[in-house]
Amino acid sequence: MRTLLYLFKTAFKDLWREKWINALTVLTISFALLTLSTFVLITLNIDLTLKEWSRGFGLLVYLKDNLPAEEKNLLREYFKKDTDIIEVNYISKEQALKELMQTFKEMSPVFEGIEENPLPSSFELKLKREALQPAHIKEKAEHIKQIPGVEDVQYGERWLSSLSSLLRWMKIIVIILGSIIFTAIAFVTYSTIKILFYRRAQEIETLKLLGASRSFIRLPFLIEGLFIGLLSGIIGFFTIFGLYELLTSRIIEFLPSIKGTVTFFSSALYPVLPFTGAIMSLIGSIFAIGRIRY
Repeated sequence: MRTLLYLFKTAFKDLWREKWINALTVLTISFALLTLSTFVLITLNIDLTLKEWSRGFGLLVYLKDNLPAEEKNLLREYFKKDTDIIEVNYISKEQALKELMQTFKEMSPVFEGIEENPLPSSFELKLKREALQPAHIKEKAEHIKQIPGVEDVQYGERWLSSLSSLLRWMKIIVIILGSIIFTAIAFVTYSTIKILFYRRAQEIETLKLLGASRSFIRLPFLIEGLFIGLLSGIIGFFTIFGLYELLTSRIIEFLPSIKGTVTFFSSALYPVLPFTGAIMSLIGSIFAIGRIRY
């Protein structure tokens, strides 16, 4: 226990003695972690937006005029058997016109002049989240178009494709950026620990003459690397949290509708950034100590 306390005391003493080098290292790693967590947060919100939107996403299947009730029932049963479809709603011509009139109340004089309802009856098909793949949806829509009694099928093809592509590219960017930042943090810590090691060369030589083991000499540097990464992660977390609160509060002033749609990391993920910084820095420290011969 006494040895462990001595190692921690030595590590924190050295951190303070070389505070400017360590401060620069902490700021560099904090910025790297902030960049990575920003991309992760954006990706998370895009994914949540897609999931939220998927709850109301569906195919609108427009039916041909004067389609017999028997054929409509057959279509309903066919759609209910489809494993990708979680909800089937029938919208009659009258209901469609009523909803249109409610949406455009200011144009009520125009609707009063309509003698015959021009709107078709339709089925609204709600799809499960796993089925929201642009290629799969397009294939399903084309298949439904071929069914007798179906006039047309519409859905938000461009919106779905754009959002899915954006989410896919954001995930790729996060993976690539994460790899680059991991390497960068390990290298920064590697360089810092080597500098600190050589600046303590005389002290280390004295410890060797007194019979100190290699692990006893190395452990304070590993503790320093671990602490640098941990502190960097904490700073990075509070920075992104502050930026999130600032930006969302400003944006909500101009776009109140986005309130509740933009989210931050769940509380269970709060320790992840400090832990990630600590692990990355520790790995850099291990490599630095392992490469030094003394």
